[in-house]
Amino acid sequence: MRGTIPDLRSPRPFADELPAPYRQAETSVVSLVERFVTGLDGVIAPVFATLDNLPAYLDPWLAPADFVDYLAGWVAAAPDETWPLERRRALVAHALRMHALRGTAAGLAEQIRTYTGIEPEIEESGGVSWSTTPESPLPGEAQPRVTVRVRAPAGASVDVRRVRALVESVRPAHVHAEVEVLSAEEVLA
Repeated sequence: MRGTIPDLRSPRPFADELPAPYRQAETSVVSLVERFVTGLDGVIAPVFATLDNLPAYLDPWLAPADFVDYLAGWVAAAPDETWPLERRRALVAHALRMHALRGTAAGLAEQIRTYTGIEPEIEESGGVSWSTTPESPLPGEAQPRVTVRVRAPAGASVDVRRVRALVESVRPAHVHAEVEVLSAEEVLA
C-alpha cells in the first residue's frame, strides 16, 4: 500500500509562484504567507508525484502492486489472490486480447493458459468453408460443442471445478462444453 514519502519536495513550490509583492517585502504578513504556502507544498507534493507518474500507474508492468489489482477491475480481469505479482500483471496486460478473442477456441485456450499455466487441447464441432455452389453442405456438426482437455504435469494439481467454471464463463451460451482434466498418470497410461 502506498503512503506518504518522507521529505518529498514539490517540483513547483507555492512560494515561487507568489506574486512579486509577497516575495519582495520584508513584513510579517509576507513571512506568514510564505510559511503558510510552504506548508502546503508537503500536502500537494504527492499529487504532483502521482500525476507526473500517471503513465506508470496505467501500465500493469510498472504499476505499484496494489494498483495492479485495481487495474484488473478496470479491464474486467479476475486474478487469483494467491498468484504472484508477475502473473497478476500478465493477466491485466493480456486482458484486452482475451476479451477480443472471447467466444472463440483461441480465446478459450488463452483463458485457460493464463489461469492454469497449462496449454489445453480444445476440440470444437464447428467449421468454416466457402463454396461457389449453392446449397453446399455445411462444415462441422449440427449440435455445437467444445471439449477442453487439460493435461496436468507430473506433481501438479489442477482444480477441476475452477477450470469448469472458467470454461462456463467464457463459452458461447449455445455451445455445450465438456471439461476433462487428466493427471500425469492418466496421460502416461
